Amino acid sequence: MTLPAQDAAVLSARWTEGVLLKRDVFSTVERGRFRTDSSSKQGEVDAVLRRLDQVPWWSFGLAYHLFSRERHALLLARDLKVGPELLWAGRRALVRSFIDGVALHLARPVGDAAYFRSAKLALRKLHRRGICHNDLAKEQNWLRGSDGHAYVTDFQLAVCFKKRNKLFRIAAYEDLRHLLKHKRTYAPEALTPKEHKILARKSAVARIWLMTGKRVYKAITRGIFNFTDREGGGRRLVNDAPLLREVMLRDKDVRDVAIVAFADRRTGVGLYAFAETSRNDIEDRLKAALAAANGPKPPEHLQAVAALPRDASGNVRAEILQLVAMNQVDLIPPLLTTDADRALMRDILDARKNLRDRFSF
Repeated sequence: MTLPAQDAAVLSARWTEGVLLKRDVFSTVERGRFRTDSSSKQGEVDAVLRRLDQVPWWSFGLAYHLFSRERHALLLARDLKVGPELLWAGRRALVRSFIDGVALHLARPVGDAAYFRSAKLALRKLHRRGICHNDLAKEQNWLRGSDGHAYVTDFQLAVCFKKRNKLFRIAAYEDLRHLLKHKRTYAPEALTPKEHKILARKSAVARIWLMTGKRVYKAITRGIFNFTDREGGGRRLVNDAPLLREVMLRDKDVRDVAIVAFADRRTGVGLYAFAETSRNDIEDRLKAALAAANGPKPPEHLQAVAALPRDASGNVRAEILQLVAMNQVDLIPPLLTTDADRALMRDILDARKNLRDRFSF
């Protein structure tokens, strides 16, 4: 599958390739820079490109349908400032502005009632424009901007209504209910009595979907498309990573191991392993042990670290390590709150291994 000539010409002239964010059977998504004014270098802005030229033939029909829905929704929401701005759209590629922020499951806005007030306002603006997102159960579709406000992204399942009919009201209700589920996770004390009632009552459509359609959806996405985890690592992260971790932990000098997934231009999905150890000369030994184990394919990158980043409860902050693996290093500083954390991450970043997609944002 190739891009139409006009799309290819625009991207060749105005797009600067950066970091690969995601690649699946529906699209390739990458972060880079886009020249909004093709006649001036000064018009370059941080942006995100979605393109369909690398999807397999058998999924192209559905991929194009999802692409068209996103293009239409972004065009309709262009001036709302609650999500990415559509900068350019071709027949099989589109460029949207980059939002300086991180996904909800990375930001973890515990007790941040202001964030959820902002999220509710963003949702109200979308609904007033007739846009229902339809995929807000996923935390990665909610962003916490560097300004502390909520933003919505990934409009591939969005539906745009011309009238506020019954179907619109049901879809809008479910958008709100999914937002409140996230609020219940991170700021339950801020829920109002009315919001508790909404959480307790699914729409009839949602109940039917849970009993029927969702089972089919899971069978297709997990069985055919290998969508088995939130981070996009698929079966390698879910099935292979635990086995690889077990091999690495057999080494007496390894205290702990964390393995995360990242999008890779060569293999589609790569694994990046971080080994907590006092030995900085252990990497070759661990690679040899993984190769000799005759198990799953070893991680594409393996890095020895003096300590893994952890939260107050002692749990490894895999969300930060994933940003390291993805070269989204400019998104890490807002997630660090202490000087000790900053010093630890400085050492990890200085020695990081995935330099293929380095890009100066």
